[in-house]
Amino acid sequence: MTISEENYIKVIYHLSLVSPKGVNTNAIAGMLDTKASSVTDMLKKLADKNLVTYQKYQGVTLTENGFYAAKMIVRKHRLWEVFLVEKLKFSWDEVHEIAEELEHIKSEKLINRLDDFLGFPSFDPHGDPIPDENGIIKKMDKHLLSEAESNVEYHCVGVKDSSAEFLQYLDKQKIALGSVIKIIEKEEYDKTLSILIDGKKIMLSNKIATNLYVQ
Repeated sequence: MTISEENYIKVIYHLSLVSPKGVNTNAIAGMLDTKASSVTDMLKKLADKNLVTYQKYQGVTLTENGFYAAKMIVRKHRLWEVFLVEKLKFSWDEVHEIAEELEHIKSEKLINRLDDFLGFPSFDPHGDPIPDENGIIKKMDKHLLSEAESNVEYHCVGVKDSSAEFLQYLDKQKIALGSVIKIIEKEEYDKTLSILIDGKKIMLSNKIATNLYVQ
């Protein structure tokens, strides 16, 4: 696949996690900042390669080959993020764009050795699962902090929003994967939370709480 084709496959994969019955071409165009007509042309190419099933006005789904290809792209991206954070000491808000470039490296041997070198991690620095070399993804029982119960200790295990701005905000609040969080009070009006984070009391907006995963 070309880099452009890989980008399309990955976007369709992520969108299919919330729209398993079919991904809308306009949604793909929005994610890739391109025209719907360009998306349609690419989907025809991917269908010819047996990577997607596409019918006009009915959306697109990945074939079995497409799902596997997408998972391998995601696998490379997330392994590189682990490498950049753990071995090269990048911060978690810096690695996404670099990994976007590294994920297109074709060598399967290199990626499998990278996986071995890193100790076969199951999750990336943002808490997202890393597919293994067979495309198997480890499941994690997690839910959003906004849905959590009061006076129960949770551990932060991931982020829904992995933008640099959000991650930098979490850094300012000293919130990281593994942080212990307990909700002390929920404001009924705007759902603002008063929480203890590793023993320190802070206030979190509903917007922040709906982008933090806990377990």
